[in-house]
Amino acid sequence: MISADKIKELREKTNVSVMTCKKALEEAGGDMEKAMEFLRKEGAKIADKKSERKLGAGVVDSYIHAAGQVGVLVEARSETDFVAKNKDFGSFVHDVAMHIAALDPQSVEEMLGQQYIKNQSITIGDYIKEAIQKFGENIEIARFVRYSLN
Repeated sequence: MISADKIKELREKTNVSVMTCKKALEEAGGDMEKAMEFLRKEGAKIADKKSERKLGAGVVDSYIHAAGQVGVLVEARSETDFVAKNKDFGSFVHDVAMHIAALDPQSVEEMLGQQYIKNQSITIGDYIKEAIQKFGENIEIARFVRYSLN
């Protein structure tokens, strides 16, 4: 039996639904690290299943860094306005913009393989798969532009 505290802890770390956290902990025999790995693998499977869905909504977000020396505009797509207008989706897109400001990828494809600046144990591609699992919709970073005075 998995305790409610363990489920709550995993949910706080991952923002995944309570039932999914419970399933992950059960699959991992209560081991938190194994449960997180299980969720990463499940997130990849979910992302693959949803990858063909049409992206009819989204947002454009900006990030300005270093006293106005670097700025980023990023377009993120989702399936519905419901997700696009979600506060957590906005935070996700803003984090991606911050990553772009910091690491200056030259393309979306290059960015997907980069280690995520806020969690070096995953790539941006993994971060997007986690977001797909969390929001239950196909999500993509459509394009971005980074401006710098340097």
